[in-house]
Amino acid sequence: MSLSGSNFAIGEAGEAELSLRCRRGAVSTTIVDRLELDAAAETRRIAQTLRVQVGETLRRGGIVVAMSGGVDSSVCAALAVEAVGPGHVLGLGLPERESDPQSLALARDWAGRLAIEFLVEDITATLEACGCYERRDAAVRRLVPDYGPGWRSKLVLDGGGLDSDRLNVCSIAVQPPGQNLRKVRLPARELREIVAATNFKQRIRTMLAYHHADRLNYAVLGTPNRLEYDQGFFVKGGDGLADVKPMAHLYKSQVYQLAESLGVPVAIRARTPTTDTYSLPQTQEEFFFSMPLGMLDVVLQARNEGRSTAAVAADLGYRVEQIERAYHEIEHKRAVTRPLHLTSLLVAPVPDVGVAVRDERGGGGGGS
Repeated sequence: MSLSGSNFAIGEAGEAELSLRCRRGAVSTTIVDRLELDAAAETRRIAQTLRVQVGETLRRGGIVVAMSGGVDSSVCAALAVEAVGPGHVLGLGLPERESDPQSLALARDWAGRLAIEFLVEDITATLEACGCYERRDAAVRRLVPDYGPGWRSKLVLDGGGLDSDRLNVCSIAVQPPGQNLRKVRLPARELREIVAATNFKQRIRTMLAYHHADRLNYAVLGTPNRLEYDQGFFVKGGDGLADVKPMAHLYKSQVYQLAESLGVPVAIRARTPTTDTYSLPQTQEEFFFSMPLGMLDVVLQARNEGRSTAAVAADLGYRVEQIERAYHEIEHKRAVTRPLHLTSLLVAPVPDVGVAVRDERGGGGGGS
């Protein structure tokens, strides 16, 4: 499958820009071709490794996958089926009152096509008991006193992107019922409180995934792609916590290649990636990534290969200073999110347990 000729949706703006540049000759096809893979061979490789990791290293009888209706979890569910068979895979739908209903519908439909068991657990009551919504809304009301029932909100990251060295600034976007959206800049205290409260959602979902894994003697499968794993776009103790992460080495565009090969429905593949965390629709680019995902995929891959900013700029049709900003942003996110990848720190090593033992058995260590 040729990336330059495909129409998969890594965020419509980023992919449209990348495709347009390819058609105009502004982007070297070589740099895009570096992300192409043999999807069938990669699926076999992942499935074989996953089968060994789950059955031999972890000594579990199957796999639990939390399914969001997005492309990452959909591909992971299919890979789980390839590894251990549909009778040993449990799909979970974990909606809450602010979830997009389409997410559950897409997940349920794909689980049915995969012929796996699919359970739905609405986590709204648990989140209410934890004070998730109340704590978040209290922080918002300090900035927007009228904020109340029926209002919707999301976090938005405003920055200079590739064209400016201006620092990223986080705002809260709020929308009263029947009125227009407005944004308010977030002070550090309120930002931390909103994020901390919202992180209950990912952590409760992971708690339930492990509940089902424990009762079935299954392993929990994490769904990050390389962009998310590399750049720290996950919640520690939440969606960052899993027994296996079979796609952490794959760039987002490569996930789409697997999705097409595995027969993931177009309705899922064409959907713009979202966090599905806030009551207002929110893309990953709005909240975390500073450039369209289609471009970030290519730039991150080039950075990981050690290619110079001048070479990448020439290949992509950008100015050198724009790629320098992109490289800087990649390294900045790696630095500030590094603690998310660490396991518990010890004062002194404890022999014969932990990471060293897992490494000897081939399971690997690290990650949250």
